Amino acid sequence: MHLRRLWLTDYRSYATADVTFAEGLTAVLGPNGQGKTNLLEAVAFLSLLSSFRGAPSEALVRGGAEQAIVRAEATRDGRDLLVEAELRAVGRDRVQLNRQPLRRARDLAGTILVSVFSPDDLALVKGGPSGRRRYLDDLLVALDPTFDRVRLEVEKVLKQRNALLRQSGGRLTDDVASTLEVWDQKLVSTGEALGRPRVEVVRSLAPEVFRAYRELAAGPAFGDADALVVYDPPWLQTGMAEALALVRRDELRRGVSLVGPHRDELDLHLGGLVARTHASQGEQRTFALALRLAGHRLVADAAGTPPVLLLDDVFSELDPDRSAALLAHLPPGQAIITSAVGLPADAAPQLVYEVRDGTVTEAS
Repeated sequence: MHLRRLWLTDYRSYATADVTFAEGLTAVLGPNGQGKTNLLEAVAFLSLLSSFRGAPSEALVRGGAEQAIVRAEATRDGRDLLVEAELRAVGRDRVQLNRQPLRRARDLAGTILVSVFSPDDLALVKGGPSGRRRYLDDLLVALDPTFDRVRLEVEKVLKQRNALLRQSGGRLTDDVASTLEVWDQKLVSTGEALGRPRVEVVRSLAPEVFRAYRELAAGPAFGDADALVVYDPPWLQTGMAEALALVRRDELRRGVSLVGPHRDELDLHLGGLVARTHASQGEQRTFALALRLAGHRLVADAAGTPPVLLLDDVFSELDPDRSAALLAHLPPGQAIITSAVGLPADAAPQLVYEVRDGTVTEAS
């Protein structure tokens, strides 16, 4: 996977931009607030068709413009790719692959592969379980885009089932019981179709997280704490149908589904302790980066080509030793790194750009 060139028109802070990327490491430097993250966001948009910062597409259109254009040339497995997105301030966006319009977003899935690490990823470790579930599900979709349909189906089933539970008023009438049985069956089938692949992907992910954390936190200064990830949902042993039966009374009383993949947790442990509550902030940031690098390696193995690795302001999040360890263990393939604090001495990018006031120039 090689992203060769990116063009932007009226995207975020950019009136125009035309950027070529190295096959190896490209560095994008500049003070905060100049547009470095916007550049990475545009690259990722052509893979995810959404902002990794959670912004709606209309927010990506430059102020005063009616539309933004994001266009990129890439090569994958010897095939040339041209991906173009037209983002509208009002109305529907349009996307083309090799000049052919796409009717559905998922038709682009898996075409341009990216892995993204941003400062917000600290929430993967420090935040609540929903972010960790989303991380797992996004990884499943990156490995197999058909899982996106499974995830959406689970959301639809839960929406209908929760509406029924609320409307029941806590009473299990014959009508409620018969309708609830239908939604139970749907939740069992769709929930296990999502939950059991989560189990499998964590089995593959765990040794990669262990390895990545060890690489990033190598040396006596960091001790010998190991990073462990565990996904063991309570319904796994009995099956979801029996687990639902056990909580039926509580679900009716509370008006919400209490069992399913929407309630599960990806447990993160460091040195045998819960990372969310016992790890330092530096350890939590390292753990978050280890999660992203581990997922990157799984996708690279499955796809047969490494995704483009996008690292946003990573050096401001890591101390010098961990920054040096990251550079020493960058996975093979293409990487684009932004930094507001310059580059470590050991960095050897093939291309360096500077960004100021929405203008990208190659460093001399």
